[in-house]
Amino acid sequence: MSLPKANFRGLAVMAAATTMCGAVLAQNAICYNCPPEWADWGSQIKAIKADTGITVPPDNKNSGQSLAQLVAEKSSPVADVTYVGVTFAIQAQKDGVVTAYKPATWNEIPDGLKDPKGEWFTIHSGALGFMVNKAALGNKPVPKSWADLLKPEYKGLIAYLDPSSAFVGYVGAVAVNEALGGSMDNFTPALNYFKQLQKNEPIVPKQTSYARLLSGEFGILLDYDFNAYRAKYKDHANVEFVIPQEGTVVMPYVMSLVKNSPNAENGKKVLDYVLSDKGQSLWANAYLRPVRDVKMPKEVASHFLPASEYARAKSVDYRKMAEVQKSFSTRYLREVR
Repeated sequence: MSLPKANFRGLAVMAAATTMCGAVLAQNAICYNCPPEWADWGSQIKAIKADTGITVPPDNKNSGQSLAQLVAEKSSPVADVTYVGVTFAIQAQKDGVVTAYKPATWNEIPDGLKDPKGEWFTIHSGALGFMVNKAALGNKPVPKSWADLLKPEYKGLIAYLDPSSAFVGYVGAVAVNEALGGSMDNFTPALNYFKQLQKNEPIVPKQTSYARLLSGEFGILLDYDFNAYRAKYKDHANVEFVIPQEGTVVMPYVMSLVKNSPNAENGKKVLDYVLSDKGQSLWANAYLRPVRDVKMPKEVASHFLPASEYARAKSVDYRKMAEVQKSFSTRYLREVR
């Protein structure tokens, strides 16, 4: 029995549409947690498109949301690559949702900043501190220490991302914990601090809050140096970055190839690109510290706080930080939020 001619035309249209859809998908690489407002991913995404032809759609998840979705989609992955804080990458490795890939410049990544098998690797890092909108503070002084944030004069002006979900939020907890004498085995100092901070009614969003800080919705955000310098020198906002007097931490951000991803070859090209000379230079121009030995432009480097200030920013045991993250989150949700 033959089909009517109209049906043949319908099938032809459907086939053409399927082909076009496949062609579009073939030019994409889905990245979980590549928000254009964060770390100047917007510029990186544009450069990837211009130089490789691959479209990386912006994605505004945080690290915890990205990991949760990767796990939920494990049997049928949607993402090709993911960008997360290092502790979430270590957990993603344990959950079996990422796979090994060693980019072209693999050998130039220091050993402590990559998984030996290639299941995650650092692309850049930053130091956590206070990103301060001076205009939003009015006549109040710029806080210089963790202790300052507890002062009543900053009530309603402080924000930090949810430590139980967003990596930068957890980093803030680790930073204040280390600064106040805690350890990876003892988060009581940080938890007590956050409980005290509740008196100042902090705002605790889950998503990147760069624009909200610039708009003056809040005056003080626990965030990285690279976002603060970008706000001050590129967006010309009245912003200052502060490394708290008691100390802080330096954190790597990493990427991985998703296991059984639908467009793995495109994903690999994206990973190669962000670690290429040009990709690393783009990070450097956005005030991030590239993982490779790519020289930061003098003008950009001159905008950083002095080395004497950065002496208070230290590295920690990132694997241990990953191991205790879940127990910290449980305690934070129970004791603080």
